[in-house]
Amino acid sequence: MPTTNRSSPLGPLHLPRPEPRERRVPEHLWGYVLVAPAVLLVLGLILYPVGYSFWLSLHSKHAYMPIETFIGFENFVWIWEDEDFWRSIRLGMIYAFGSLSLQIVVGVGAALLLHQGFVGRGFVRALARFPYMMPTIVVVILMRWIFNDSYGVAKFLIEGSGLMARAPVFFDPDHVMLTMILASTWTFFPFVVIGVLARLQTIDLELYAAAKVDGAGVLRQFWHVTLPQIRGVLFVIVLLRFMLMFTKFDLIWLFAGAGGLGDFVRTLPIYTFVKSFGELQVGFGAALSVIMFAMLSAFAVVYFRLFRRDEHA
Repeated sequence: MPTTNRSSPLGPLHLPRPEPRERRVPEHLWGYVLVAPAVLLVLGLILYPVGYSFWLSLHSKHAYMPIETFIGFENFVWIWEDEDFWRSIRLGMIYAFGSLSLQIVVGVGAALLLHQGFVGRGFVRALARFPYMMPTIVVVILMRWIFNDSYGVAKFLIEGSGLMARAPVFFDPDHVMLTMILASTWTFFPFVVIGVLARLQTIDLELYAAAKVDGAGVLRQFWHVTLPQIRGVLFVIVLLRFMLMFTKFDLIWLFAGAGGLGDFVRTLPIYTFVKSFGELQVGFGAALSVIMFAMLSAFAVVYFRLFRRDEHA
């Protein structure tokens, strides 16, 4: 049959060609692409150093010489038998718990006072953050002036008030740890003040009104109203401050270690530094850092479990 050529009155009919579909990347792949920089940052700055430290802990390696020998877990065996290691653990616990306890007491007390209304409250609140913002070296110089046994302010305050006939020598081996704890408390208690004060400002005032109706005094209001409300904040503060104080290096080293009193305040970070860069035993120092990391991780896990159990109780 002859084919018929259909055309429109205006000419031959031209149908539009279908445009090729654009290939769209699935949305879940876009999520991976956007998260990739953060993942690479974590891998490069956190996981890789931790893994490399563990790898070093299995070797006997000099700090500067390109000599390393695989020795397995011998570094950890030597650490277990090292009396200086256990002494550094004990000193670190004393320093961490002592300074943390005073920071909580002073910080919560200061936060309660700054939560009250008085003239110049804003200025005093800003002034309370001053110790935490000071550089570490400035804090060390200031504390060395305050606790100086010849012309220090602490010496004149103690002897002038009649508490003691003669002030103790704050930088002798018997008192240097207490001096370190006092200096750390003054430096870091504003961290507690900021966290607790922020939580106090969100507490419903009706809770205090109801407690007053029930006849509760100031102490009972703090125990039954304030303390339960700030418990969550204190949980985070205790966890963070303990980890930071147990691993504190710069303040201890500048305050006492560089002054010849390092043996009396040689906490685990100081001991790790001495082994790694003083005695050039990088493998041994890496094993110490791995143990310190494991201890802090175990503390965090146990602490979280206890807090959750307390919440569900």
